[in-house]
Amino acid sequence: MDLRDLFKQYKEFLGKEVTVQGWIRNHRKQKELGFIDFFDGTYFTSVQLVYDKSLADFDEIQKLHIGSAISVTGKVVESQREEQAFEIEVKEIVLEGDCPEDYPIQPKRHTREFLREQAYLRPRTNLFQATFKIRSIAAYAIHNYFQEHGYLYLHTPLITGSDCEGAGEMFQVTTLDLEKGIKDVDYKDDFFGKKTGLTVSGQLQAEPFALAFKRCYTFGPTFRAENSNTKKHASEFWMIEPEMAFMDLEDLMNVEEEMLKYVITYVLKNASAEIDFLDKFVENGLKEKLQSFVDSKAVRIDHKEAIQILKDSGVDFEIKPEFGEDLATEHEKYLTEVKFKSPVFVKNWPKDIKAFYMRLNDDNETVAAVDFLVPGSGELMGGSQREERYDVLLSRMKEMGVSEEELDWYLNLRKFGGCVHSGFGMGFERLVMYLTGVDNIRDVIPFPRTPRNCDF
Repeated sequence: MDLRDLFKQYKEFLGKEVTVQGWIRNHRKQKELGFIDFFDGTYFTSVQLVYDKSLADFDEIQKLHIGSAISVTGKVVESQREEQAFEIEVKEIVLEGDCPEDYPIQPKRHTREFLREQAYLRPRTNLFQATFKIRSIAAYAIHNYFQEHGYLYLHTPLITGSDCEGAGEMFQVTTLDLEKGIKDVDYKDDFFGKKTGLTVSGQLQAEPFALAFKRCYTFGPTFRAENSNTKKHASEFWMIEPEMAFMDLEDLMNVEEEMLKYVITYVLKNASAEIDFLDKFVENGLKEKLQSFVDSKAVRIDHKEAIQILKDSGVDFEIKPEFGEDLATEHEKYLTEVKFKSPVFVKNWPKDIKAFYMRLNDDNETVAAVDFLVPGSGELMGGSQREERYDVLLSRMKEMGVSEEELDWYLNLRKFGGCVHSGFGMGFERLVMYLTGVDNIRDVIPFPRTPRNCDF
């Protein structure tokens, strides 16, 4: 049976014999008896196995190494130790897979840098058991929210000819033999007959489905060929991108806040043991931070107002806040943790620093874009009301050098029954970092892809 089931109803099994299968996390040996810290990955808490010299193969059991896979049959009994409700008195242990003594994950504290070098083994440690369980639960909660609210789940292409963000940070996809040193490349000879790359966003392909199903969302991998080595950037990451017809910017903010509260509430309820562990060993106050968000009401301010607040704060910011410029991490921290002490929507951004598809406001200076800032993390979501007016969108594309020919289909959406519509994107790893308190994106994705790193 799974430890998950045993922990949920252990009282029903007291005095009964069970068989469990998993791995040895620690093995403490004494002359007359021994204790094995045993886990199987189905429940965060491990269980203690107790065996003594009455077993015929006592000496062989004492030789079992940390990391070994075993099958255990024994009786569930109440524990004499306060920190655990029950333990298993061993009747039989079968070695399923031995593990040598040079097994890298020994029962001691390892640095996260070391564990990244052992990424194929780090899921066996407490930190990563908690982190990846929460990642799984959060992903389920996201799907639950959108499915309960009538959204179509859409799989957008990973290979695309359009750079949604227009930043030129796409990985190129080609079958041309680059080792031959090709000059004067003719992409008509390439596999797709045109220049293609790995997607940076599924948004453009999601919009046609929003204008057919009313509400849809994507949840999948995206890629950025950005040579950045910060704690928050990775070359491959997952994005949640909903698109919604007949919704304006105010509606969009309502969905963002409601969805995030739903996910956090679900995680707090279904990963309580993991949250308690992370609260104790990774980020003190994590549980309180998450519950405070659920109980809060987000503030909504314009970008100009945010800049003015920062200018009037009297704080000597390292990066000086300026009208028409982006917000720095220290600015986001001040707005959420000092000024408002709550989540903050910053809306109506300068058009010159935002993408071509965002709806131009009547002032012709700003667009109906919004960033959702949360205490303890900063920006968690970015979205906008999409430009639904054909002429305005065309003008913006020309102004920003976006190819009208490549995106003629996107323009046509504005001609063929277009309407007001909006959408946002949320980096899933950023969310997992917020939920766990783990501050490096390399530690919340199973096998991180970053500049100069594509191991495992």
